[in-house]
Amino acid sequence: MTVFKTFLKVLNKLKFVVIMYTVILLVFGVFNMQAGDSTSEFTASRPDILIVNGDKGSVLTENLVRYMEDNCESIDVKNDEEAVDDALFYRDADYVIYIPENYGKNVLDGQNPRIEVKSTQSAGASFAEMLLSRYIKIQNIYADEMRDEDEIINKINLSLESNVKAELTSQLDSGGLSRATLYYNFASYSLLAGAIYVICLILSSFNEEKIKKRITVSSMNYKKHNSILMLSNGVFAVSLWLFYVLLSFIFIGKVMFSFQGLIYIINSFLFAICALTIAFFIGSLVNNKNAVNGIVNVFALGSSFLCGAFVPIEWLPQSIVNAAHVLPAYWYIQNNELTKTIEVFDFNTLKPILVNMGVLVLFCAAFILFSNICARRKRKIA
Repeated sequence: MTVFKTFLKVLNKLKFVVIMYTVILLVFGVFNMQAGDSTSEFTASRPDILIVNGDKGSVLTENLVRYMEDNCESIDVKNDEEAVDDALFYRDADYVIYIPENYGKNVLDGQNPRIEVKSTQSAGASFAEMLLSRYIKIQNIYADEMRDEDEIINKINLSLESNVKAELTSQLDSGGLSRATLYYNFASYSLLAGAIYVICLILSSFNEEKIKKRITVSSMNYKKHNSILMLSNGVFAVSLWLFYVLLSFIFIGKVMFSFQGLIYIINSFLFAICALTIAFFIGSLVNNKNAVNGIVNVFALGSSFLCGAFVPIEWLPQSIVNAAHVLPAYWYIQNNELTKTIEVFDFNTLKPILVNMGVLVLFCAAFILFSNICARRKRKIA
């Protein structure tokens, strides 16, 4: 109990550090969630087109004009080439279609007449060009097979009406899962930085020369002493993790009550334990309190940038992604990214997540082993 009471006294002096990293998580985590929030609805924009029709007497031509006007916004300008060019220049029109004289008659005669166009090369112009090309392609197919104008028009319209109906089959709350992923990805920095900073300062207090000598001459085994310190720091790490999880329920909402939410929680718990063991190992190596800030910046910030907490990992060069495999944060963030895509829960979908969790457990075991080796050597030297 003596070790634990001393631990709590030192921790109480560092409470403002914990508050600071919590505020960082809230500010940047919530900002990222809002920035990454998106809607699942899609509304197609209608390009502005201008049709210069030189074949107004043809039923076939009028059908083409009607199709384009139904799918685009048709504008009117005076019949003057300068006015047309001004409409394109000022983006009043995205696309101009020039239908030549006798167009309908020439189509029926199998001549495949050419339609001239002018374009702003914008996205709207590309869409209008796609619509026109689609119509002409279908029209030419039927014009090659038949000569009756009404029959050709009916066939064209039937083909154009046969649109594929898109049905949403995914039941995922993609917006909520994206927010949860962003929050827990950024939480890797707060957990890691908070654990390293606080635990290293606590351990450095225990490693002060006077206190260290008293521990050395005591009857307490160094393994028992390390175990008590590890458990004490574990109480802090788990408390910090639990607090961040409670915040996620507040800011993310109902997604956290799903099976995906449970995976986020378990994954973050394993990372919190991993952060604890990393901090304990670094604390066993470093006794200088002034060096802790530098270590936090190098390890916590470095892991966050390299592993995808701050910058999406798909934006990073492959060489950096390969190097990030040696950091626990990489496996933690990969699990978060996998979780937001899971629709069916079976062994095949959960296997990569379980593998990544297993890697985190191995990291924990490795850092515990390194900490014990380091403590034993230091005790022998002392």
